[in-house]
Amino acid sequence: MNSDPAGATVLVVEDEVFVRLDLVACLEEAGFKAVQAANADQAIGILEARNDIRLVFTDVDMPGSMDGLKLAAYVHDRWPPIKLIVASGHVALQPNQIPSGGRFFPKPYDRPDVCEAVRQLIG
Repeated sequence: MNSDPAGATVLVVEDEVFVRLDLVACLEEAGFKAVQAANADQAIGILEARNDIRLVFTDVDMPGSMDGLKLAAYVHDRWPPIKLIVASGHVALQPNQIPSGGRFFPKPYDRPDVCEAVRQLIG
């Protein structure tokens, strides 16, 4: 994997389509490539099919077989090099609730702050 954050691929997992599209636009404006999933099941399918994902940004509250916290733990266990950002508008997570090295953002989050966190985590 390339260690240069410019052009790195980020997987955005968010069931609220407008929130997802807004974050994808922000990431692309910041020079990242963005891939989208509406739930954890779609995200796992994407991760299994691609080897260029450097970071997963996931919302906690999502429909499907697992929420964002379970997805983050699964990604951390199965693909340890992939960095993680977890967001929620309903719960405030402590660092020990997120896999090692991950970051938490409460919603509503500041888009530039998220893009900077992505840059720091994969840079």
